[in-house]
Amino acid sequence: MSTYLPSLAGGLLIGLSAISYLILTGRIAGISGIVGRLAEGSLPWLNGAFVLGLVLGPLVYLTVAGAWPEVTITASLPLAVVAGLLVGIGSRMGSGCTSGHGVLGLARLSPRSMVAVVTFLTAGIVTVTILRGSL
Repeated sequence: MSTYLPSLAGGLLIGLSAISYLILTGRIAGISGIVGRLAEGSLPWLNGAFVLGLVLGPLVYLTVAGAWPEVTITASLPLAVVAGLLVGIGSRMGSGCTSGHGVLGLARLSPRSMVAVVTFLTAGIVTVTILRGSL
């Protein structure tokens, strides 16, 4: 059970931060929107604090757990860059990202978010299947 505790704690913190952001701003805590508003200069103290929290998260983990979070990236750099660009384009086209639609959109029973999350998951499954040559 102890292997699930960091994930449980992380999920609770994500939910708490998303609800806090919604209460403080009336807006959905989608990372692409928060970063976009920060770049526009909208509520720089709040959007900046949210982004800073994302950046400092691993340092907090290091302090609490005594080790860096284990991260393994097996994709090549060009593939990671193309994937990142596609995610950014998709976020703009879908009027939000997986964090906004998946965390608060589903909790609010938003039909648009339900379609978006099904689309994200389907695209991910198809992409992995193609890249691993199982199709």
